[in-house]
Amino acid sequence: MAAARAATLAAAPAGGTARQIAHRRLLQTQRAAAWHLDAAVVFDIDGVLVRGQQTIDEARGALRMLAGDNRLGLRIPFALLTNGGGVSEAAKAEQLSRKLDAQISADQIILAHSPMKALARTYADKHVLIAGGPGRQCAEIARSYGFANVSTPDDVVAWQPAAWPFMELSDAERARAQPRDFARHPFAAVMLFHDSFNFGRDLQVITDVLRSQDARLGAPFADRQSAALYMSNADLVFSNEYARPRLAQGAFHVCLQAMWDALTNRAPLQYTRYGKPFAVQYQYAERLLDEFARQHGQARPGARRVYAVGDNPAADIAGANAAGWTSVLVRTGVFSGANDATHPAAMVVDHVGEAVARIIDAEHRLIK
Repeated sequence: MAAARAATLAAAPAGGTARQIAHRRLLQTQRAAAWHLDAAVVFDIDGVLVRGQQTIDEARGALRMLAGDNRLGLRIPFALLTNGGGVSEAAKAEQLSRKLDAQISADQIILAHSPMKALARTYADKHVLIAGGPGRQCAEIARSYGFANVSTPDDVVAWQPAAWPFMELSDAERARAQPRDFARHPFAAVMLFHDSFNFGRDLQVITDVLRSQDARLGAPFADRQSAALYMSNADLVFSNEYARPRLAQGAFHVCLQAMWDALTNRAPLQYTRYGKPFAVQYQYAERLLDEFARQHGQARPGARRVYAVGDNPAADIAGANAAGWTSVLVRTGVFSGANDATHPAAMVVDHVGEAVARIIDAEHRLIK
């Protein structure tokens, strides 16, 4: 769809809007420029390229620079590595292509839950509770990853409304729900794909699954962990249009741990977390960049300089530093200041446009 949209814009009348003219210029630059595969840029999204529904002013220009509109005259590969989720990679690519006037493919998108695809090899036919996001949206994403046997907290409430008596499903929610006798269908795992849209309900249902005997809802509480737990996005806060940072999925993790400790007298709770700053996310990104390089003629990819541009020191900068990437911290999101004392970045800049300009300068010095 992004390619079709680009073709439409390229074929627009010679005058057109300023955006159409800029897009045609970008397409012409892309056709002329060769790839510089010795470097790559990995962007966070929220607080770097967009803030909520608003595009950050310098974002479009930054991507044009990477598309070849720079002093090198070369195109530099980029990917988008976000702790967001709750949509498919293809849907996120289409959304950002529109917002940023750029051609972005699903292969350039790494969501917090993208590496969880690999879990489908273990849980393909096993019963999994998929939590987070609205309705069954994350359950459908899990199905697209290869999880064939999934349920949601809404399904549990549709089966037994008394499981969480503080809500009533709407007619539409009830129609979408897929209840079953959960006393007869134990869970093998709980996977939190996205931010909870109902903290209380999700805390209740998840702790019920985790501490019920054999992970069967309605069974006696064993007060020890009965199912595996996987969570994405440990960010405590995120940036949107509001003046101050908002609670993110990491806040739910804190609440879940606190409730587990209180309910089980601090029984051990084991879990695996995905998203930044965890190594699994950066390993996944490296494999994506390797595949891109192979597709563009680099026989032995891997020896590249990776620049990570983010706004969250505890996630973006900590993860990039641990991965051996060059970290660049922007002041358009949750961070403002000179540098972070705990997770200092290699570069601190005002916005993504300045970040990319400095990356281009660094590459120019290396290859001139």
